Amino acid sequence: MAKLIINGGKPLNGTVKVSGSKNAALPLIAGSILADETKLTNVPRIKDVESMLEIISYLGGEYKWTGENEVSINAKNVKSKPLPETARKLRASILFAGPMLARFGRAELPYPGGDIIGARPLDTHTNSFITLGAGICHGESMCLSAEMLSGGKIVLEESSVTATENILLLASGIEKEVEIRLAAAEPHVQNLCHFLVACGAQISGIGTTTLKIHGRKLPLKNTTHAVIPDELEASAFAVLGAVTKSNLTISGVDFEYLDSVLLQLEKMNVNFSCFGNSINPAPFHNSNGFVKNSLHNISSSTRQEHISLERCGIKIMPPDNPYRAFRIQSGLYPKLVTDHLPPFVVLATQADGTSLVHEWLYEARQSYIRELMKMGANAVIMDPHRALIIGPTPLYGKEVTSFDIRSGMTMVIAALAATGQTTITGVEHIDRGYEKLEERLKNIGADIIRTE
Repeated sequence: MAKLIINGGKPLNGTVKVSGSKNAALPLIAGSILADETKLTNVPRIKDVESMLEIISYLGGEYKWTGENEVSINAKNVKSKPLPETARKLRASILFAGPMLARFGRAELPYPGGDIIGARPLDTHTNSFITLGAGICHGESMCLSAEMLSGGKIVLEESSVTATENILLLASGIEKEVEIRLAAAEPHVQNLCHFLVACGAQISGIGTTTLKIHGRKLPLKNTTHAVIPDELEASAFAVLGAVTKSNLTISGVDFEYLDSVLLQLEKMNVNFSCFGNSINPAPFHNSNGFVKNSLHNISSSTRQEHISLERCGIKIMPPDNPYRAFRIQSGLYPKLVTDHLPPFVVLATQADGTSLVHEWLYEARQSYIRELMKMGANAVIMDPHRALIIGPTPLYGKEVTSFDIRSGMTMVIAALAATGQTTITGVEHIDRGYEKLEERLKNIGADIIRTE
C-alpha cells in the first residue's frame, strides 16, 4: 500500500489553486443520466470521480475527457440494470437511485460504503422515495420500483445532503411538483440545483431549507455546467498556510460559500487577506476583522458571468500575534460543516488556550485526533462527539494513518507543520478526494514523496 513520507517544520511559499469540488462533481455525474448529453467543466481528476464515470460506462453510457478537467457524458444508451459491486465501495453511488428511478421506474444497487466515520443510514433516502410512490425491497442489494411516481411534500428526518440531492434528481425527472422541507443547503446542493435548472427543471428556494421542484419529461435538456471550486480545499489550504507560518496564496476561491471559514480564521487570529474581482471591485482585508466584498450580493449566475474566480483568493501570512483558541463546531450550512473541522483542529494545537471541538453529526470521526496525539497534540476526547485541544504544543513527525478523506488531508497538514519526518498510511483515502495533491504541495515547497 502507498505511503506518504513528509519532512515538515518549514514554511511554504507560493500559490496553490483550488480544484473543482468532489462533493459537487459526484451528484452531477449521477444526474447526467437524466439527459442525453452533458458536459462538465472544472471536474477534479480523482478516484471517486473515475468510479462514478465507470458506473455510467457500465450502465451503457459513454464518457470522454475532452480537457484536463472537462468531461463529456453521453447517457442516451444507458440501460436499467443493477449497479456493479464496485458501487458498494463508493458512498456516492446511492445518488444513482433517484435518477434511475426517474428514468426507468426502477433501480437496484448495492448498499454503499465509503468513509468509516460513523452511522450513515439510508432511511432519509428510502422514506422519501416511499413518500413519492416508490416501493422498496431489501436483501443483499436495495431494489426500488414505481409504476407511477407522485408529487408531494417531503419533510426530511435529517438535513441530509445526499438525500436532498437524490430527491432533487428524482423530482427533476418527473412531471410532478415536489417540495422538500428541512433540505440541506450546502454549496454542492446549490450547484446541483443550478445544473438541473439549466437542464429544464423548475426549482425555487435554492440555498434555503425549502425547495420546490417541478420536473419535466425525460430526457432533460443537454447542457454544459461548471463544477464549483472546492470550499473544503480552500479551507484546508488556508489552515495549512497558518500552521506552517507561511506566505501562501490560495487562488480560484469562490467566496460565496466561505463565510463561516473566514470567520473561523478571524476568530483564531490567523493573519490573512482576501482579494478578488467583481462588478464593483473591492479589497478584502482582515486586520482581525475581515471585510466582506460585493461578491456576496451577486447571484450565482451573475457572478459566473462577471467574475473570473481565478482572480479570487486568500493570502495567508505569518502571524503577527499568537493564534487564539476558539470553539470549533460543526452545524448546518452556512455554519462550518463536518468536513471543515479536522484541519482546524491542527490549527487549535498551535493556538493559545483550550479549544472545544464539537462534531455533532458523526460519532466515529475523531480517530484523527488520536493520530494527532501521537504527534504531540495535547487533547482530551470527552465523548464520541466532543474533544478538547489544549495549545500551543509542538508537533513531531511520527507514523500515522489516514482513516478517511478529510482526516488524510489533516494528517498531511499536521506533517508539514511538524518537526521531523512523518509517514502517512491509508493514502488511498487522500487519492479519492484531492487532485494531484503531492504535485501541488511540492510546487509550494513541501518535502513530500510517495512510496509503495
